[in-house]
Amino acid sequence: MSDMLEKARKYETEKLAHTDKNTKPLFHISAPVGWINDPNGFSVYDGKIHLFYQYYPYERAWGPMHWGHSATSDMIRWEQLPAVLAPDQEYDKIGCFSGSAIEADGKHVLVYTGVTKINMPDGTVQERQNQCIAFGDGINYEKYEKNPVITGDTLPENCSRIDFRDPKVWKEDDTYYLIVGSKGIGQIGQVAIYSSKNLTDWKFEMMISDDSTGKVGKMWECPDFFPLGDKQVLICSPQNMRAEKYEFHNGHNSVYFLGDYDKKQHTFKKEEPYALDYGLDFYAPQTTLLPDGRRVMIAWMKSWDACVVPDTQDWEGMMTLPRELEVKDGQIWQQPVRELEAYRKNLCRYESETIEGETILDGVNGRTIDMTVTINDGEYTTFSMKLACNDEYETSYTYYKASEILEIDRTYCGVTKDIVCVRRLKIKDTKRPLKLRFVLDRQSIELFINDGQQAATTAIGTPLEADGIRFFSDKAVAIDVEKYDIVL
Repeated sequence: MSDMLEKARKYETEKLAHTDKNTKPLFHISAPVGWINDPNGFSVYDGKIHLFYQYYPYERAWGPMHWGHSATSDMIRWEQLPAVLAPDQEYDKIGCFSGSAIEADGKHVLVYTGVTKINMPDGTVQERQNQCIAFGDGINYEKYEKNPVITGDTLPENCSRIDFRDPKVWKEDDTYYLIVGSKGIGQIGQVAIYSSKNLTDWKFEMMISDDSTGKVGKMWECPDFFPLGDKQVLICSPQNMRAEKYEFHNGHNSVYFLGDYDKKQHTFKKEEPYALDYGLDFYAPQTTLLPDGRRVMIAWMKSWDACVVPDTQDWEGMMTLPRELEVKDGQIWQQPVRELEAYRKNLCRYESETIEGETILDGVNGRTIDMTVTINDGEYTTFSMKLACNDEYETSYTYYKASEILEIDRTYCGVTKDIVCVRRLKIKDTKRPLKLRFVLDRQSIELFINDGQQAATTAIGTPLEADGIRFFSDKAVAIDVEKYDIVL
């Protein structure tokens, strides 16, 4: 173990010993100390589900990237494990950037982007991003002695060597494959695919996809590629993507393409892009395939351009609840993993309860809850809910029936910085009662609309004593409420 990794492990252990667990999310992964961002290495190894993540333990801000580590048996209770990678080699001295993991020959193999700098012939210095591997046992990992295993020199001439990162690895038959995000001439996002028989010797195959339209951002970060139902899915997180009304929000967001994949030719015929999440905080999703056949996705619950963390909080960064994915009606639907249901207690139910004006329902409150609200048809034009609220704080969800728009507003959730607090999305299915499932966990609200047809993820910075829920309708409407406390 290098001195740098040993230092990080010692620091996080000392800090965690003095951390009040009641101030952290109950059932979401959060930064043990300092800062975390992209989920990495989401995989099954030795009977457990592992998640690594971009990590800088020493400050509540992005810094030289390490890899932090958590593991679980059910994706609800997570065990904090020691950090596994530090930027301690010449080829990754700027940072150990995002990547993935796979089990191979009894070992847990991490595949990541090592970032370094090189001297150019003209005397300038340029960054280089290359792909590296490390072998481990679920706790300790050793970097491969011949890293990097893939360099930017393997790319076609018209591709960037600076923006070449975030490998996602998998195995088909006797061959390993990985895809890597890249940037082509003209500032277009693209994804390269490589193959290998042994995880150490890699061959560039081709560019499996790119943005021929020029509309899907400038760099496709954190790509993922997998079959789902009878379709192939490409997920990526484009940088600097312009909004198109309600379908995509500005800046950094996450999209997916469904399509058809020819495995022999490595050609992917993709369809139109769709947003994965319509909330304020969702980026860099990564999936894994569980032994029972479920495709499960997890993402960073934050935006690069927003900070909702109270100044008194000494950590920043959370992950979403893992979500089960399926293709329905030509799009991806997502729901919280079913394991959450084992922790639901204290059912509170209302059926056909009339809401007119502002209303509080006895027993409907809390900050660690799973609550589904169904809004039945009526004469109302505006229906609203305030969550995590009291007389000072609130995060509101307002549905405007005529325009079929749902508005999320966290302006009064406790933020102290000038950040985006309002987002609007158009409900895709308005032919049935609107069904809203809210999963709250202290510092976050995840919303699943109409059984997962759409999702909207939002971080909040609200003091925990604000645990009220208030309903409002401008005209009488009947709603159904099913609310559980989440108890670990």
